Order: sequence, then C-alpha cells, then structure tokens
Amino acid sequence: MADDAFDFIVIGAGPVGENVAQYATQGTDLTAALIDGELFGGECSYYACMPSKALLRPVSVLRTASHLPGVTGATLDARALLARRDAWVAHYDDAGQVRWATDAGLRPIRGHGRLIGERRVRVEGPDGARDLEARCAVVIATGSVPVVPALFRDLAPWGSRDATGVREVPGTLAVVGGGVVAVEAATWLAALGSDVTLLVRGERVLASAEPFASDLVAAGLRSAGVDVRFGVEASGAHRPHAHDTGLGRIHGGHVTLDLPDGPLTVEEVLVATGRRPRLDDLGLDAVGLGRDDVTAGRLPDWLLAVGDASGEAPLTHWGKYRARVVGADLAHRFGGAPPDADPPESVPVPQVIFTDPQVATVGLTEAAARDAGHRVVTSSAPWDAASGAALLQDDAAGRAQLVVDADEGVLLGATFVGPDTAELVHAATIALVGGIPVRVLRHAVPSYPTASELWLRLLEDLPVELRRAPGTL
Repeated sequence: MADDAFDFIVIGAGPVGENVAQYATQGTDLTAALIDGELFGGECSYYACMPSKALLRPVSVLRTASHLPGVTGATLDARALLARRDAWVAHYDDAGQVRWATDAGLRPIRGHGRLIGERRVRVEGPDGARDLEARCAVVIATGSVPVVPALFRDLAPWGSRDATGVREVPGTLAVVGGGVVAVEAATWLAALGSDVTLLVRGERVLASAEPFASDLVAAGLRSAGVDVRFGVEASGAHRPHAHDTGLGRIHGGHVTLDLPDGPLTVEEVLVATGRRPRLDDLGLDAVGLGRDDVTAGRLPDWLLAVGDASGEAPLTHWGKYRARVVGADLAHRFGGAPPDADPPESVPVPQVIFTDPQVATVGLTEAAARDAGHRVVTSSAPWDAASGAALLQDDAAGRAQLVVDADEGVLLGATFVGPDTAELVHAATIALVGGIPVRVLRHAVPSYPTASELWLRLLEDLPVELRRAPGTL
C-alpha cells in the first residue's frame, strides 16, 4: 500500500470535480489528484445533460417542422437518434476525459475514494488500494444519486440512466414523478414510440415553476400523446420477474401498479422522484462528520464540498460555477494566485427544461418573491406578442413573465415558455447579476424580428412609474 501526497485531492471526476481541480492548480505549482470509481466526466457527460439533450433536440426540431407550412416529410429515425446519443456520450468511453485531465496537469486515479482521516483518502481501485494525503485540502465532488421510494426498490425499475441510455423502447411505460427528469424523459420516450403514462403525486408538473409554465408543459405532453395523471400515487407495485438486464433494457417482466382508479400494467416503470447528495460510503464518520454536516457546510477548513454533493442546486452549470469560485479561492490561498473578483452578494440560478415547449427560468417566481417579503409587480406577454417569437413556430404555445421589485425597480425573476427559450434566459440572468433597473433595460434594443422582442413587450407592460427616472411623475 503506497502513500502519495498531493496539494489537493478531489473525490469525484465529473464536471464539478474537473473544474475545481483545474482552477485550484492552474497558474500555480500546486498539484491535484482527481479520483473516480466510475467514468471520468461524470453523470452529466454520460447519463444526464449530454445524452438527454442529444435525444431531445431532434424531437424539438421535428415538432417545430410539423408546425411550419412548407416543411413536409420530416420523420424521426429512432436508430439514428440513438446513434446520435451514443456519439455524444463517446460510447461510454472516458479515455478523452482522462486525457484532458492529464493534459491539464491533474493526476487521474481510478477507484472509489473515501476519507480515512484528516486530509487522508484511501482509493480502492482495479489495482488494489492506495492511501493519498492532501497537503492543503480535500474536495468532495461526488454528485448525486436518484431517490427510489421503498415501494419500487424490488422492481428493478428504470432510473434516469436507463432513460437516457435507452436501448429497448418499452411499448408501454409508466413514469413516476413530475419533475425535470420525468417530463423530459416522457418527451423523448413518447417520441421514440412508447405509450407513456405520467403519474404525478401533486396537482402539477414542475411544482417549483410558475403555474403557467407547469400548465403549458402538461398541455404539451398531452399533445404528444402522454397520458398525464395528477393526484395519483401507487399503493402497491408488482413485478414477478424483476432483474437488471443492463442499461436501457427492459428489466424483466411487466410491472403492475396499484392506482386509486385501478391497476396499471406496463412493460417498464421509470422512477424519477428526485435526487440526493451522493455521500454514502465516503468515510465521513472517520473524521467525525455526517451527511448533514456536509450539506449544512459544517466542515473543517481542510474539507470542502461542491456541486450536487453540497446540497446546493443540482444543476451542472451551477456546480461548475461554484467549482470555479472555490477552485480559484484555493489557488489564491495556497498557491499565491491573484484573487478572483468578489461575486455579487446573491447569484441567481438559471435553469432550462427541454420539454415542448421549453421552459427557461432564473431568479424568483412570483410566489417565492412575495414569500421573501418583496412588494412585487409582474408583467407578462403571450408568446405570439412578438412577431419574431411567433415566426419560430406556427401555433406555438407559450408565455413570458417578469417579476419585478416594485420598490427598487429591479428584476427579481423571469420565466420564458416557448420554442427555443433556452436562448432567451441569459439576458435575464445578466440583468439580475448586474442589478440593472428595468428603466435602463428599456434601452437594450432587441433586434427585429427575433424572440428577444418579448423583452420589449414585457417592459412596456410594467407600470409607467417603474419606467421613468427616479423621483419623476
């Protein structure tokens, strides 16, 4: 058993771990070991963001084409779609990610890492075990894992990895959940030909979004043939021949779910009921810590947690942002690198949900803003209020809304629902980060005819006093 010393040890080699290790060492003489027992590149690269968007984009383009007179004959080729997915996940081969880490001056080490003492990590890998020592800090960047309710654990249900890694398209599929994974997976699996039933325990999908966004997404799913059921929770679940047959393959015989209105029998069930930080078997007890200490930030100065593992927003772009901030701070503290500019007091978290229609949000919803004590003004506009937006897709359903602080005249949040709204939300993110008053935003002229004209309609809908200089009538 060999002892090896590095300045930093990063447990988890997904995008967050890669970023924190890179930013902690670049421009310095500091060293970092990057540890992972699975594929380097992490969940996002192989099982989440990249494959899901590779599957969803052609579906979105086909949907748009079907609503544009002059386009005929567009069809979905399932074999080609799955081949595109395979190309984007590099056929589940992480050689390129390992090469990137090495070229960046990092030391990739394959194996499961766990704490065995202060600044000490044991890695158990294909070549046995080795003990590593961190001269400066250990960073936990282990991501998150799905939460599977006890009712479904013995069914060998599909998880999000099976949904993105689909090889055998179920003829009938039940999706349990109403969050992002559930609605996105229902979108591409229905497009691939599965008869999808979406079982939502609450009264709407995307419960944390603006209600109009939830309604539009539910309507879009139904128009795509998904049977969306609200207020439904299974009381029993049965699968006599459950067994894991491999990624994206049907896991045994049919599944029967006991629902309030009678049994539902399907070929497969996808459980998409949330995720939690991946902190099990990490050796936290060896240093006197528990899961709650990590997610509450009660950590010694030599131990940090970043990304999903920290309990913050489980979004790749947010985890990478936090990794860059943390990594730059480590480089400054231990390597003498120049300090980063201080971030704003509050940094908003943007998110895009790639359903049909797309949902793009940043900042607070109207309800969250009121709950936080703000006096709120909202402005909204239908998608076709701007000709540039309406031109993107005939008969497109959508809506946009701004949430504004009535006293300060600054943006608190924004939601865009419609075709390609992913490309609209960054403007709102910049406005929030910069604290730009809406009276100033009026002078950011949108190009014509583009979907950005929605900004003009939204700003015009605000009370006139918010659009004038302070102190004027």
